[in-house]
Amino acid sequence: MIFIILIITTFLIIAWLILLSRVSKDDWIAAAHVKAFDNYSLIAKLQSKAKHAEKKLTGYTGIVLLVARLFWNADTKKRIFKLEREIELLKNGDLSSVSVFIMPGYVLQREFNAIGKGSVHKLIMSKCFELYGKKYAGSKTKQLLAQIISYPVIGVAFSLLIGVIFLAIDSTTVGIGIIVIGSLLVMVLVYALYDELSDLIKKRRSAIIKQFPNVVSKLALLVTSGMIMDRAWKEAAYSQETELYQEMRKTSKELDNLVSPELAYSAFINRCNTKESAKLASAIMQNLSKGNAEIGKLLKDMAREAWQERRHTAKRDAEKANSKLMIPTMMLFLAILVMLMVPIAMSFSGI
Repeated sequence: MIFIILIITTFLIIAWLILLSRVSKDDWIAAAHVKAFDNYSLIAKLQSKAKHAEKKLTGYTGIVLLVARLFWNADTKKRIFKLEREIELLKNGDLSSVSVFIMPGYVLQREFNAIGKGSVHKLIMSKCFELYGKKYAGSKTKQLLAQIISYPVIGVAFSLLIGVIFLAIDSTTVGIGIIVIGSLLVMVLVYALYDELSDLIKKRRSAIIKQFPNVVSKLALLVTSGMIMDRAWKEAAYSQETELYQEMRKTSKELDNLVSPELAYSAFINRCNTKESAKLASAIMQNLSKGNAEIGKLLKDMAREAWQERRHTAKRDAEKANSKLMIPTMMLFLAILVMLMVPIAMSFSGI
């Protein structure tokens, strides 16, 4: 049994090393490109959190404000500096920040169309397009697929190797347990990578839906006050930093770059992928030639419907929360009941 496991382990390690030796310059460039994109995204998130924290700190004064601001700024600036330093190193050809463990996955995608252009690749690509846009969807898809391919090979080989060591010292139960549990944990981790992508999309769509009533209300107010649609869209887009506003900002930049409104708003629909955003963009495209009077009325009606739907959604969420709280509430009630009844029962037994 040990011999067979050793053969499997050796085969996995040799296969990974062979694939690693076949990594091309283009593979390293693709991995470095997406690593830089990840760093830029993380920097943007840190800066957004810093702004949000700065707003919260306005409620403090004196030494408390000084200490809190010093703590937040020092930590954030340190992390941003580290990420910017990594980006500079990547631009200068230093690939030390790129994980070598996922590189065999890039090779398999490049050499086998069934992997690099198969159904799994297309499914991940569609999700990445919604999350990261057309420009970075391909790079993120390659990165995630490389992780899904490479991590099982390394993880299972490592689990088998540790398990063999315990089997060799006659700890059969422990060795088999490490092999089985370790391999299962690796598979769970790989599935979690894909599931996280779906979870991010769900959270993003939910955030866009929640932000929609505010957006359409702003647009209705600006348009009915006499502002042209393009200007109103830009004003609303740059008023906040959340998901829907960022997507509107991308559309505004496309319009400024002379992209046709049909293409710009169609891309907005594809990126947001919600019925609310599709309804808004479709209404704008259909009324481009009808003037602000018509679109203003449509936006007002849309805003009223959006707020009504928001209230209904809030009620449904409250009902779900109440049902989820039922079980812990009952458990707490039973615990209190036991705490009350036990002393009473003990006092009666003492009598």
